[in-house]
Amino acid sequence: MWGRADMAIKLLGRNIPSVLRMTEGVDLKISRRLCSKPQQHLQSKSRSPSGVPGYKPTDWEKRFLLWAGHFKKAEDIPETVSLETVRAAKTTLRVKFSYFMIALTIVGCITMVIRGKQAMKRHESLMSINLEKKAQWRAEGASTKP
Repeated sequence: MWGRADMAIKLLGRNIPSVLRMTEGVDLKISRRLCSKPQQHLQSKSRSPSGVPGYKPTDWEKRFLLWAGHFKKAEDIPETVSLETVRAAKTTLRVKFSYFMIALTIVGCITMVIRGKQAMKRHESLMSINLEKKAQWRAEGASTKP
């Protein structure tokens, strides 16, 4: 049984380009060089007066630090902060934004359910609206024909 499977694999292996073909003894580590964004702008490290390397945040990143709750006031933000602090603030804001979008979606769904029930009480439905439009078009078409 295994002989047939090995033969099938060999036959299929002929159709695979040599670049993609797995060879024995080769370490198949995934290269993420092409997938990752360049980190040049994030690695603009400078030294603070105390000599500790840090990252100088942009104005938007300072706002992110405030909105994420890492600092109370804009004056409290030091000239240089760690890159991990900025990334943590961005992650916190992503999570908060996703929670906000989830809540907004739920509110929208509840609103549409309520409006649909109100429309049903008024005996409004897509079918009745379409039938009324078609009846109106027929009446207009009949009145315009000589």
